[in-house]
Amino acid sequence: MPSLSVRKIDDDTMRRLRIQAASHGASMEEEVRQILKRAVSTPECLGDLAVRLFSPAYGDDELTLPERETHEPVSF
Repeated sequence: MPSLSVRKIDDDTMRRLRIQAASHGASMEEEVRQILKRAVSTPECLGDLAVRLFSPAYGDDELTLPERETHEPVSF
């Protein structure tokens, strides 16, 4: 199986990667494999894409909707 070496990763990125890997219970190497796999794979369906784009890990976990206006029925 091929391998890849990445040089010149700044200290802050390594620290955050180490923390992220630990929070997922994975090694840093496995965490990087999963990150790369997600980055280049195509979602199987639109729902998978929506989860990836709108899940709490990618931004606000609350969606604020504007108040809806009520309308009177149209009379003909």
